[in-house]
Amino acid sequence: MRELIDYINSKVLEKIASLQIFAVLTRIVAGLLTSKAIAVFIGAEGLALIGNLRNFVTASQTTASAGLYKGIVKYIGQFKDTTSELSRVISTTFYTGFITTVLVCLFCYLNANWINDLIFPNYNDYAYVIRIFAVALPFYILNMFSFSIINGFSKYKILIVINIIGQLLSVSVTLILIYQNKIDGALIAAVISESLIFLITLVGIINRRSLVPLIKASMFSFDMLKKMRVYALMALFTSVLLPFVAIAIRTHIIENIGYKDAGFWEAMTRISKYYLMFVSSLIGLYLLPRFSEIKDNKEFRSVVFGFYKTIVPFLSIGLILVYFLRKYIVLIVLTPEFQPVENLFLWQLLGDFVKVLALVIAYQFLAKKMFWHYVLTEAFLIITLYSTSIYFINLYDNIEGAVIAHFVSYVMYFSIILLIFGGSLFGLDGGKAEETKLKS
Repeated sequence: MRELIDYINSKVLEKIASLQIFAVLTRIVAGLLTSKAIAVFIGAEGLALIGNLRNFVTASQTTASAGLYKGIVKYIGQFKDTTSELSRVISTTFYTGFITTVLVCLFCYLNANWINDLIFPNYNDYAYVIRIFAVALPFYILNMFSFSIINGFSKYKILIVINIIGQLLSVSVTLILIYQNKIDGALIAAVISESLIFLITLVGIINRRSLVPLIKASMFSFDMLKKMRVYALMALFTSVLLPFVAIAIRTHIIENIGYKDAGFWEAMTRISKYYLMFVSSLIGLYLLPRFSEIKDNKEFRSVVFGFYKTIVPFLSIGLILVYFLRKYIVLIVLTPEFQPVENLFLWQLLGDFVKVLALVIAYQFLAKKMFWHYVLTEAFLIITLYSTSIYFINLYDNIEGAVIAHFVSYVMYFSIILLIFGGSLFGLDGGKAEETKLKS
């Protein structure tokens, strides 16, 4: 019987893993098609504008959701068999999200002109796009709320299938809008595409209509909200500040070098996101739950170095291949106009390699809810990334300074991470103190 259970579990996990790989592939292909369409129909200048808008959209979406996604998943999973507690979780997150979403939507709609001046420097007037975003935002939040419920009930296969279909719908609408309306279509697609996925998610939650009666104002719980605040604050801190740092760096490039160069930097960061997507998905699927189970330093050390031994060789080979094939990657993903991007690959790849090494260990902050460690190290990274970017861009008077800053920032960040976990990983002084943290 035990062998049968193990066999079933392994097969189920294999199917989920296969679906997850297919979902990641779908996202990569969708992203590559979108980038190609932007490069062909709009060019580098348009890519810079879209980069700023997407950063603003990401920060606004996280703020509107109050950063509660991971908290919802955790507590729905914990209380899914207890009706009263489940009602508290769903009601608290629903009404919190409702209030924050209304506030963010009103802010964006009423201050569209001011936001336009912030994210579209100089002569551009796309305030109407911000207003469209304000109208579409509630549907994105409903989608995330539905996603979290499905995830909390461990309906992983449904979740991944919805993700795949949603990505196909999103990229189809994006390509049509870009083809018909060029830059305006691309900007509109950037603010509505993720909200459209709610239409697919709605089908996935139809069979859970019994959850609707659980949403009651009387079941709103400040105590439950207090339990989720660590997840919320950690999500809000990074997901809001990092996009605004990217906007600030890109705006600095626009104002001091030019729109086209800002577009080249955006192209490099997009390519980086695509080839790192597999690694980041693997880290999220494996390391976060694995770290949550760890009780001592020996096990932590074993998991980290085991992951390094398994993944780092493949990562290194992959990044080396990307570097030597960079000319063809630029031509396939973008257009000959983006040839200067080839000069950015070396420092970006080096920075991404160090970034992965750091994130593998830093996931322990999330797994063990080490709030202040997380906030302080992220604050250090954000400040370092911005200050070094401005310094190196001004020093070299070109966008190569931005990718050099990317490498330098993550080397410094990784150094801080190693200092914090030195005792756990290498048995240095302070190991016992760190062991206490792992157990807490």
